[in-house]
Amino acid sequence: MSFDPSAHRSVTLNRVAGSRYTVTNERGGSLTIGAGGSGPEFSPVELLLIAIGGCTGIDVDIVTSRRAEPETFTVRVDGEKVRDEGGNHVTDIVVTFAVSFPDTPGGDEARAILPEIVRKSQERLCAVGRTVELATPIESRIVQP
Repeated sequence: MSFDPSAHRSVTLNRVAGSRYTVTNERGGSLTIGAGGSGPEFSPVELLLIAIGGCTGIDVDIVTSRRAEPETFTVRVDGEKVRDEGGNHVTDIVVTFAVSFPDTPGGDEARAILPEIVRKSQERLCAVGRTVELATPIESRIVQP
């Protein structure tokens, strides 16, 4: 595996209140996250589901919309947050696509390729889903600010 410096991604979390954080990326984007359950902020588990759905949804949208603009395009991601002998984790992740295309030759092409691109996204293209399925190790570090 070769190292590509342009492939590096980074986000920074800053605590703004108890169990609430502002997350920023290097391009200036930001959002607020929370522990989940009491406020409107997205929880880390929801962010994981968002990342999976967003990654595979973008793959599918890019390829199918080259053939026809979708009339509807919704991606729902469900999972079960469990606590067992393996610790806290998410199981039974299901990504559901509800996509429709116009009744045109391009729409027919987009419908025809939809199952293949969904499969390719899960098996090869979506970096987030592939990372979850491959169980990439995570290293933690503590530094002095």
